[in-house]
Order: sequence, then structure tokens, then C-alpha cells
Amino acid sequence: MHLGKLFIAMVLLVTSGCASMKIDDFDDASPTLKIEDYFVGKTWAWGIFEDRFGDLRRQFRVDIDGTWDGTKLVLDENFYYADGERDRRVWSIVRTAENRYEGTADDVVGKATGIAKGNALHWRYKLKLPIGENTYVVNFDDWMYLQNNDVLINRATVSKWGFSLGTVTLFFSKQTPDA
Repeated sequence: MHLGKLFIAMVLLVTSGCASMKIDDFDDASPTLKIEDYFVGKTWAWGIFEDRFGDLRRQFRVDIDGTWDGTKLVLDENFYYADGERDRRVWSIVRTAENRYEGTADDVVGKATGIAKGNALHWRYKLKLPIGENTYVVNFDDWMYLQNNDVLINRATVSKWGFSLGTVTLFFSKQTPDA
């Protein structure tokens, strides 16, 4: 009896990983997200990082300056962590085809790739993440969803070797933080 329960638990664990969202699920969702439109100008974000157990590990704000020259979107991101740490990332993102994007940044390994449909963007990349004296390369699997009133919700799963390390949740707004 005990082995039967263990077998069922293993089957549920394996098959639950098979069901996942697809970008095509958002074809008709609105408002339409075009990152080269959304991120032009000033954007602010507030975020948290929760570890794989659901414990809150970090809180932060991001101030973003975005420019689009018709070919390349540049996002200059300044991070302000609750513990006083600061960081900066500058993304260079190009639209490679209709609804498809590639991006680079100094701490991104290779190129980030993304596909947008409807109000969603699915964005994946490998990031060099400094922790203490070491730097680890981790995978980011981001889903962004544009809402009404220019609010963009971003949920990213952070993983290494196929194991979840945690989740980053961000809320972007075009309104100034003191509005």
C-alpha cells in the first residue's frame, strides 16, 4: 500500500511538470503588449524575490529609462534593494521578426529570446547571479502580462539544472512612484 501511494505521488509530480502555458494562449488577450512601445520613456517597477519555499528573500524597486530608435530598444534599469544594495542593468533589445525579440545585457549569458502575443511576452535568458563571493549562471523564464492602465505584471521562475530556486514578481507602471 505504501509503495502504491509513492508511485502515484511520483506520477503526479512528473506529469504536473508537463502542463505549461503557451504564448499562443494569449493571441486574443488585450491590451496588446509591444515592448518597444510600452518601455519608451520612464517606467517604474516594484518587485520581490521568493525562494523555492515561498520565503520572501528580497524586495526592490527599479527605475527604468527606455529609448527606441526604430530598431533597438535600450532599457537602462537602476535597481534599489531594501537592504541598501544598488545594481544596474542595461538591456539592448531588437525585434527580430513580428512578435519576436532578442536581447543582451552585460550580465546575460548569450542572448535572451522572447515571443509576444496579445497582452503577453514570454522571455527566457541565462543570467550571471552574484551570491556572496561566487557568481552562478541561472535560468530566467519570464512571463509578462500587460493590464489596463499601463500596468505590466512580470513573473519569472529562476532555476538551475532544472530545479526551481525561486520566483521574481514585478509590477511595472508608467505612473511616477509619488503619483
